[in-house]
Amino acid sequence: MSAFTKTPGWLDWYAGPSRPRLQLPAGAVDAHCHVFGPGDRFPYAPERKYTPCDASREQLLALRDHLGFERNVIVQATCHGADNSALLDALAHAQGRARGVVTVRRSVTDDELQRMHALGVRGVRFNFVRRLVDFTPRDELMEIAARIQPLGWHVVVYFEAADLAELWDFFTTLPTPVVVDHMGRPDVRQPVDGPEFSRFVRLMDEHPHVWSKLSCPERLSVAGPPALNGEPRPYRDVVPFARHLMERFPHRVLWGTDWPHPNLKDHMPDDGLLVDFIEQIAPTPAQRQQLLVRNPMRLYWPEER
Repeated sequence: MSAFTKTPGWLDWYAGPSRPRLQLPAGAVDAHCHVFGPGDRFPYAPERKYTPCDASREQLLALRDHLGFERNVIVQATCHGADNSALLDALAHAQGRARGVVTVRRSVTDDELQRMHALGVRGVRFNFVRRLVDFTPRDELMEIAARIQPLGWHVVVYFEAADLAELWDFFTTLPTPVVVDHMGRPDVRQPVDGPEFSRFVRLMDEHPHVWSKLSCPERLSVAGPPALNGEPRPYRDVVPFARHLMERFPHRVLWGTDWPHPNLKDHMPDDGLLVDFIEQIAPTPAQRQQLLVRNPMRLYWPEER
């Protein structure tokens, strides 16, 4: 039993996911996933905005094998704040098959950064979603980015589409590669060539250090259908946005499960069907090789290329 009580109405991750129909390429990387606790070993942060279900490293690595991925990129969850202990523990037990993206504060020491690097950390995450975190001052974030740049790390940013105009100058002056979570959370009710998503495409067009994850259709979809009950083509309303980025920026896109899918409100996807979704956005073997192997290896395991 966890030492913490879940947020009321919290949806736990889908137990017993199906095995994907899609055969993933050898060496495929799940480039966005999390570990939560367990809370009795890795307490959740006092300042957290939500309390999740536990989702341990053992469960994550078992899911990796079940779905057919070779490696993971584990991203620090906001419920743990800047205490990266659960993530670092997962990296220590992954036998080199995982990399990490942490959250740090200005007070982090160089020795701590070096220790994290040795364990497999390759990035820091800056979160600008107001309902999830309190904003860190941008001068502090810029200082952190300058300190990680010599390590070869990058910055992962999470924001909502309506806020991109305000954040544009900050993102474009960061001294590292910038990886955007979940396509900048577009409103998929709007057209792909509408002003909001076109702004994001222009960001990637004009700034070749910006990458995007084509992840979280379950979080972006309005019309579905959800990845449940054997659905062969889930989240069709998200497909045009992800395919547009796949085709336009094939060398700067990533994909991840987002397991265990924090803060979903209306359903919890079957992760096997979520993997099958990849075929809708990367329909050719060459595209899937780029999305799932070449791009994440270049960013997270460059020494093996």
